[in-house]
Formats: sequence, C-alpha cells, structure tokens
Amino acid sequence: MPAPALAGGQVSWTYAPSSREASGLLDAGLRLYALSHDLRDGTIRQRGRNNSAGLAQRGQGNLGLVEQRGDGHAATLAQRGDRNAYGLFQFGRGAEDHVVQNGGGSGATVSYGW
Repeated sequence: MPAPALAGGQVSWTYAPSSREASGLLDAGLRLYALSHDLRDGTIRQRGRNNSAGLAQRGQGNLGLVEQRGDGHAATLAQRGDRNAYGLFQFGRGAEDHVVQNGGGSGATVSYGW
C-alpha cells in the first residue's frame, strides 16, 4: 500500500546580496520599511495562532524584522556584529526558518507554508 501524501510543505525565497551596493540598497529598503511601519531595531510581529519566534542581537546598529501571518510558523533570527539588517517574512501555515547573520550585511527571506 503506498504511503499517504504529505499534507504540508513550504516554499522560500532568500536574497543575500553579494555586492556592497546591492547590500546597501536592501539595507536602506528594510530600514525604510521599518520606519514606515513604526518598527524598532528588533521587532517580532505575529498575526495568527500557534506561532513562535525568537530574535537575538549582539552589536550596534542592527535591524532584525520577523513577521508572521498565518498559523503554526516557527522562526529565529540571530544577528552578531554591527550594522546587520534582515527581514524574515512568513505567510500561510507552518513555515519554518532559522537565520544567523554575522558582521554587517543585509538579507531577506520570504516563506509560504501550507
């Protein structure tokens, strides 16, 4: 008898710029997003049920954003060093992402789970 199909899954897109110019543009975009939504240097925003998230920052000038919309998401973002900027955005159900960022740079991950 065949095994049942898996009911859940996830698709993710991660962008980690390789050039200084692209990294600076993403950094500026994340900081403008944070400013326009009245978010602070380290912010977790959750809409839905049974979500869990953690954010740890060591250093100066870091920006860490974790946003979860939907149910059953799990995320962690750890930033070490100065001038990091990262946005971690989860939608749908049951997405799971864990990011470690060291020493100044920018990045973003968008995930959708089902």
